[in-house]
Amino acid sequence: MFLNFFHDLRQAKIPVTLKEYLALMEGLDKKVIDMKVDEFYYLSRTALVKDERNLDKFDRVFAHAFKGLENLDPTDLAQIPEDWLKALTEKFLTEEEKKQIEALGGWEKLMEELKKRLEEQKKRHEGGNKMIGTGGTSPFGAYGYNPEGIRMGQDKGRHGKAVKVWDKREYKNLDDSVELGTRNIKIALRRLRKWAREGALTELDLPETIRHTAHQGYLDLVMRAERHNKVKVLIFFDIGGSMDAHIKLCEELFSAARTEFKHMDFFYFHNCLYESVWKDNRRRHNEKQPTWDVLHKYPHDYKVVIVGDATMSPYEITYPGGSVEHWNEEPGAVWLERLTRIYEHAIWLNPVPERHWEYTPSIQIMKQIMSDRMYPLTLEGLDKAMRELNR
Repeated sequence: MFLNFFHDLRQAKIPVTLKEYLALMEGLDKKVIDMKVDEFYYLSRTALVKDERNLDKFDRVFAHAFKGLENLDPTDLAQIPEDWLKALTEKFLTEEEKKQIEALGGWEKLMEELKKRLEEQKKRHEGGNKMIGTGGTSPFGAYGYNPEGIRMGQDKGRHGKAVKVWDKREYKNLDDSVELGTRNIKIALRRLRKWAREGALTELDLPETIRHTAHQGYLDLVMRAERHNKVKVLIFFDIGGSMDAHIKLCEELFSAARTEFKHMDFFYFHNCLYESVWKDNRRRHNEKQPTWDVLHKYPHDYKVVIVGDATMSPYEITYPGGSVEHWNEEPGAVWLERLTRIYEHAIWLNPVPERHWEYTPSIQIMKQIMSDRMYPLTLEGLDKAMRELNR
């Protein structure tokens, strides 16, 4: 069973090595956990998954290998973990639901019937009141009705009557294509780090303390400064208009960036970068800052991140006076080209799904100006963006 689990993980393109598999087997051999499904789940996930982006894939494989019935061989009845199911009744069933199960003859009788019908069934069934299928009144199946059934192969409940959901997944999706939350953004931003020790000597340097103590023959404490992330980041946020649909995601990115980067500043713009930007949207018409001043204030070693959907009229980028809010003397493209000349490490993060980019001319223009350094605001996209900024 465990070897099949290992092969299934490999087939799902989760980078699991033989060394990690043997570590899991060693943990089981030394009985570091009780043989309970939840404990085994966490042990195997800890031993086998090295990247959070693979957690969702791992959950799907785990559910298939140890809980799912989608591809269960009816002759291999040992795959049905009755002891696990009995333990889960205490967690998922109320006293009233447990009494309802007795209508079929009790839990053991319900499971015996399920095994029996798995052995009898040779093909798909729709309707009916006995076999495992869809749209019927059998206690086993999906999209039907039975007051004390086992739901199998159905994405969600309809009547709230199933006494057990075989294919219920209890773990939050985490994949490299999902949109981000603050926690996931922080994890991705950590790729953009450059450590340095500066300031007061407040941290014990244990290796040096040991070396000096051994050399001197007495305790010789050696202190050092704390490590800090030296990377400096400048972020420009597109605000208003079509970006209103992405406010939550931009807030999460802003919150994560302020936590991860000690040296970070930000400005707002609308649609395209022009001759002025601002810090407070409530005072955007009265307290604008010239873009030239910003470009001269922050040195060229800053990493620049532009966040926007790049969805606008192409004239807003390519023509003087193209802005929808004011008369711009120079096209937005001119200001973007100035920015990319000053800051070698600059990228654009786009909250619009990448599959839609080719249908929006302004996104294509902006992508070209940025020398293809435009990335979607997904976990995978942000990871690639941080790698680009680290080059």
